[in-house]
Amino acid sequence: MAKRIALLTGGGDCPGLNPAIRGAVLQAASLGYECIGMLEGWKGMIEGTYRPLSAADVEEIVGKGGTILGTSRTNPYKKENGQQRVMETFKKHKIDALIAMGGEDTLGVANKLYKDFGANVVGVPKTMDNDLSATDYTFGFDTAATIAVDAAERLRDTGRSHRRVMVLEVMGRHAGWVALFTGIAAGADYVCLPERPVDVKDMTAKLKAAHARKNVALVVASEAIELPGDKQEEKLDEFGHMILKARGVAERLTEVIQKETGIETRSAVIGHIQRGGPPTLFDRMLGTRVGVKAAQLVHEGKFGHMVAQKGDQIVAVSLAEAVGTLKTVDKDWLKLLDTLTGATTAAAAQPAGAR
Repeated sequence: MAKRIALLTGGGDCPGLNPAIRGAVLQAASLGYECIGMLEGWKGMIEGTYRPLSAADVEEIVGKGGTILGTSRTNPYKKENGQQRVMETFKKHKIDALIAMGGEDTLGVANKLYKDFGANVVGVPKTMDNDLSATDYTFGFDTAATIAVDAAERLRDTGRSHRRVMVLEVMGRHAGWVALFTGIAAGADYVCLPERPVDVKDMTAKLKAAHARKNVALVVASEAIELPGDKQEEKLDEFGHMILKARGVAERLTEVIQKETGIETRSAVIGHIQRGGPPTLFDRMLGTRVGVKAAQLVHEGKFGHMVAQKGDQIVAVSLAEAVGTLKTVDKDWLKLLDTLTGATTAAAAQPAGAR
């Protein structure tokens, strides 16, 4: 039975990490385990840097954003002898089990360590992108989308005052869930997602129609969308992901829209604002529940698994399943989006007597 549990938070931070840490530590303490927090993600496991985590250390962090352990995008498999140094840290600091909290990259490393070395690891899904296929939702997503909706509605207000088209760029590297939910919830006139190339002709027609009706039009765009003819040199990070372009999506979209519509267009990028601040109620509850379940999986010896939300239940799924494929916006969601952004345009095109 494990006696010392280490926890780490890797990748991008997001609201809900501290509730998850709290849930895991409190559950572990009730089961008689000691907890330590590895600092700055997998970097802490490589270098063996950590801090103690008692129940008293975490009792008041449920409403705090970010992570008290720090984070990084360090990949042990890209560092010299990185994975071996991680396994040495297990032995040196008498770590019986590790709870790794992160997205596809952090959990992908956990899965490799489990397969290559039989490491006693349990995963907790954390990503504001909500793109892990083995769980219905990940904490961080609800807070990020809620903040983005507020920003979109504020942009619309100022855009109406100046008779402008307004563009809001939100996060979402490979999956457009934040842009999708933000666009639907804020009543955007067009939503650009990485799951499909932007149709400039369709977009400009809908924005013109929206602007003619209400003196404003709103676009929500994911940060990694493709624009026709937009080719820039790509650079990759340690996990093989493209480092996003220096000229952001919002800036490039603004130029295209203003050129094609002739309507003054402005943009805003909320960027890392989506990552910070207090987690929403949903993310506090989800983070707490998956943290508690992770400690229970350690107690049960169910290593090589990740905690997942399935319906109303918090269950265990294999890490291999969790990181096998990304969950992207599917055709049913795209159909709903097209219905919502196309209905008013179609209605406006009908003769008055036909409405």
